[in-house]
Amino acid sequence: MSTTAADRLPSLSHVRVVSARKLTTLTLVAATFFIVSGGPFGLEELIGNAGYLRSIVVLLIVPVVWSIPTALMVSELSAAIPVDGGYYVWVARALGPFWGFQEAWLSLASSIFDMALYPTVFVLYASRIFPVLQNKIAGVLVGATLVLVCTAWNLSGVRKVGNSAVAMGVILLAPFLAISALVYFFPGRWHAAPSGSSEGTLLTGILVAMWNFMGWDNASTVAGEVENPQRTYVRAMFFASLLVSVSYLIPVGACWLGGVEPSTWSTGAWAEVGTQFGGRWLSLGIVVAGAVFGVGMLNSLTMSYTRVPYAMAIDGWLPQAFAKLNRFGVPWVSVCACAVAWVAALSLGFVKLIELDIAIYGLSLVLEFVALIALRIKEPELQRPFRVPGGTAGTIVIAMGPLALVALAVFDSFHQHITYFGFTLNNLAVSVAVILLGFVQYFFATRRSRQEPSLQNAD
Repeated sequence: MSTTAADRLPSLSHVRVVSARKLTTLTLVAATFFIVSGGPFGLEELIGNAGYLRSIVVLLIVPVVWSIPTALMVSELSAAIPVDGGYYVWVARALGPFWGFQEAWLSLASSIFDMALYPTVFVLYASRIFPVLQNKIAGVLVGATLVLVCTAWNLSGVRKVGNSAVAMGVILLAPFLAISALVYFFPGRWHAAPSGSSEGTLLTGILVAMWNFMGWDNASTVAGEVENPQRTYVRAMFFASLLVSVSYLIPVGACWLGGVEPSTWSTGAWAEVGTQFGGRWLSLGIVVAGAVFGVGMLNSLTMSYTRVPYAMAIDGWLPQAFAKLNRFGVPWVSVCACAVAWVAALSLGFVKLIELDIAIYGLSLVLEFVALIALRIKEPELQRPFRVPGGTAGTIVIAMGPLALVALAVFDSFHQHITYFGFTLNNLAVSVAVILLGFVQYFFATRRSRQEPSLQNAD
């Protein structure tokens, strides 16, 4: 029996829960912390471009305008529709199969650039101990090895990923707590640094801050593997939001009061900061934390992103091989296929990866907020254990902040370029090409889906 695109509309009863080994509130908070943040790593470019005063202002404003609205949206939709596939299921259910497919396509496309960032940071910090990694080829090989390690880790199940995130979070934050304690408890030893910087533009700093606060929706894709998701997601989003903000503001404020010159900040500079405050051993602790950051972010996001191809395969948009599970309930074909795609982007630079990541991810986020509002109108009877406050009108107002920042990121992409294998490409042109390719892929997927029944219709 053949099926049509309309038959692929996901519902709560159609999308399967893939594992009986569940994430708890604590492990979901830890996993979300790594999915979104992973500590102050990545803020170096913000401070270097904006200086301390503007960085603090940005770190206070961006969560209010960008991450809190997203976390509220994730809380409502994850509690109402707690299934694997997360944002893909929301958009398809609210806006139809075409836009659901585009949501999944944009999210997976942005993940190619996003997932290359964490091995890049890992290599930057590991090169402080092993200078040979400053060689580009050596760095790419180590980054690819890290992707393979996290792939194998994820194949052992979500519970191990969540538990390891708790342990890695403690290890990662310890040296930053040490720096903060040295400054705040012994203020007489330090002299505050200048508040400004002339090294870059505020816009670049804002984009870096957006990246450091984005990804809340990625926690939704494993909702079918969370204990009591209706309650757990709301609590986890609150505690993770608090943890992320504190892990940024306290160390940055300490470095300002401790006299670290804003002009010295660039990716990897936390190691020198450790030396300045605590000598060689604290610097080594920062380097270890940087390595943990790369592993933790990559590990948690591998768990998140790979559930999207799994859900698409169940709905018939991808070959059914992507829905195959191993004995731990993990979609192993999806995990391995995503890992291959992520390795391909490892040679791009840190800032360029962020610019491409945000421009494409931002468009998928727009669809999620549209889905939130559309579901309020189309399915008012849907049980919502948590609601974004203010009703539908309030939800629209809350969505304006993220949409404005997405527009800013798209505007910036017009003025930025990347060089890949000798070709110089405009960032906005790359984003447009990705969008158009999603339309083409939908056409071919629709043709194939008429010939191959989806798993949900095969049940």
